[in-house]
Amino acid sequence: MADYENILVEKRDDRVGLIRLNRPKAMNALNGALMTELVDALGVLDADPEIGCMVVTGNERAFAAGADIKEMETSTAVDMLYSDRISLWDRVRDIKKPVIAAVAGVALGGGCELAMACDMIIAAENARFGQPEINLGVIPGAGGTQRLTRAVGKALAMEMVLNNRWLSAEEAYRFGLVSRIFSNELHLEETLRIASEIAARAPVALRMAKEAVNAAFELPLAEGLRFERRAFYFLFSTDDQKEGMNAFVNKREAKWQGK
Repeated sequence: MADYENILVEKRDDRVGLIRLNRPKAMNALNGALMTELVDALGVLDADPEIGCMVVTGNERAFAAGADIKEMETSTAVDMLYSDRISLWDRVRDIKKPVIAAVAGVALGGGCELAMACDMIIAAENARFGQPEINLGVIPGAGGTQRLTRAVGKALAMEMVLNNRWLSAEEAYRFGLVSRIFSNELHLEETLRIASEIAARAPVALRMAKEAVNAAFELPLAEGLRFERRAFYFLFSTDDQKEGMNAFVNKREAKWQGK
């Protein structure tokens, strides 16, 4: 694993990779260097057979307070086009293994978009979510108008994007943006526990399951059903399917091989 300046990376014994965003003085503002390191670390962990699930987190005050505005302030439209900085958020979405965002404190702007690019969001009680780009004379550009609308619905997304409404952790849970809420003290511990449970499951099936659920948001129903069915049939060509069903029939623990 490379040495990084803006993130901390830990490979845990339970097949979980933990990545901490580490620009505390800037409230983990997502500059180009941090996002490049994050994407690189996720790619390395994604290719590591000893890792089954990743967790991305910040600190107790901020998951990420947004993109680094100082880095963009004087940019032109052509600068933004050629730098293509937004593609770094897309590359988080392209990771094959499950990625969980463990959000404590604020997740605003690009930080909220980063959390939504992950597969699940697990929130601490003090988590806050928002897309305040309208205050800067722009709009969300890394998926905020699209993923947020799919998660919470048009009416609430409109209020958040047009009028800078923030969601508390409880509201985010109620509207479907996050899957769990834990106390601030237990938040990361419980998120890592869930990640460890996921990492212990059949690796090929995990990958196909993630792709199938994502397809539900990106394809018409008929196409999504066909995608799901092909993935289901494909898994019957894996050793893990044979092992899993044999273990179930014989009432024993399955031993996954990832093939």
